[in-house]
Amino acid sequence: MAYEELLEEQREETRAIIEELLEDGSDPDALYTIEHHLSCDSFEALEKAAVDAFKLGYEVTEPEELELEDGSTVMCVDILSELALNPELIDAQVEQLVNLAGKHNVDYDGWGTYFEDPDAEDEEEGDYIDEDDDGIRH
Repeated sequence: MAYEELLEEQREETRAIIEELLEDGSDPDALYTIEHHLSCDSFEALEKAAVDAFKLGYEVTEPEELELEDGSTVMCVDILSELALNPELIDAQVEQLVNLAGKHNVDYDGWGTYFEDPDAEDEEEGDYIDEDDDGIRH
């Protein structure tokens, strides 16, 4: 898939995910843990991409091996950030991580997050939306 097509597909997916969360009653004002998914059949390439993401300021999970439906295996890692459900901010991160994935010849497999109950007690005090956050990690 061409670069621009991938980004456009991801932009559409971002808006669909946000719309579904809000329709289900997820808190529109919460900070969300955004999990960007990377995969590759080469541990070394995935590790280099993960290190670069960490250097940009993202949190990175430990690599895991995943068995696909056809019996083959790939290595996976999640690149994490906390953001408001703002499509432009998420788009900026997606573009940054698609570029990083391309640099290391790994696959960007989209992003996900979790429902945030608007009636839940805050577990952490001090969560706030940074109005100056442009989504891109440096």
